[in-house]
Amino acid sequence: MAGPRLISSVLALATVTSMAACSATGSSPAGGEQRVSGVAGGGGAAPGTDAGPVALTPEAYRNELDGLHEKMAGAIRELSRARGLKALDQRVTKAEQTLNDAVDALDAVTPPEAVRAHHEAYVAGLRDFAGELGAAAGRVAARDLCTSSAVLTDLGEQLATLDEAGEELESAGDYPADIVSVKAADRQTRRLRNGAFVRSGTLDGRGSLEINNGGSRDAVVTVLRGRSKAFSVYVRKKTKFKVSGVRDGSYRIFFTHGVDWDGKTRVFTRDCSFERFERSVAYKTTYTASQIRWHDWRITLHAVTGGNARTSPVDPDDFPS
Repeated sequence: MAGPRLISSVLALATVTSMAACSATGSSPAGGEQRVSGVAGGGGAAPGTDAGPVALTPEAYRNELDGLHEKMAGAIRELSRARGLKALDQRVTKAEQTLNDAVDALDAVTPPEAVRAHHEAYVAGLRDFAGELGAAAGRVAARDLCTSSAVLTDLGEQLATLDEAGEELESAGDYPADIVSVKAADRQTRRLRNGAFVRSGTLDGRGSLEINNGGSRDAVVTVLRGRSKAFSVYVRKKTKFKVSGVRDGSYRIFFTHGVDWDGKTRVFTRDCSFERFERSVAYKTTYTASQIRWHDWRITLHAVTGGNARTSPVDPDDFPS
């Protein structure tokens, strides 16, 4: 005669306990008694196992990337177009935050198995680039980096790695991951010849301005008459230059020091500073029956003992370029 039917998980467990008890006392199960193994209920998964996160379908993964693509590409593009140190500082910080947000979002994503390695390389590239952007923001604040081109050049290695990772992920399944639309130029140290005019005005007066740049960086001196730029002249480090033909009038003198002169934007791209002389200089030609008198001024762009002309910093965005 068949043994009793098991009608509930409680009874099944009770039977197992009974069998275990018999084994412990050395007796054998009664003939015809059902042996029970496993656990009733439970849906088929082994106890204590975790199936893990479910990978996204290619379409769902593409949608995740698409939602981040334009934000990241736009932040890098806007960084490359920054003009002025204030805008550059803001856009470097914004790009850093945008990429860090993307890293957080993509860290929470399980990509299709076929592109897992590409996904991980892409996220690593985003993380490295965002980290370097944070460091670059500090260098912009210290004016070690003064233009967007200098920032991109400084981050050239990370930018190239991110670009490659994005292209590989994109080609692996037509995923929108290629966010780098700018190229970093090679590091340069461009200079003008000593005495080259960055901006030339009318110089047909009798006065002169002798400029002594004894510092360790090249300089550009910009001279204003009222609100108009009279002239700007490039003076290399450890050299002098004399501007002749200065017309009568009252002039304010500004100067910027730096490394690597960008002739297109008319700024130094690295190690930049911006100052002005606090005193204006006046030129006046006086005619008498027997004499003509005029003024010749000399300025020094580095600190000297006994100097009597004070200088003060200028906000870069207020500097007359």
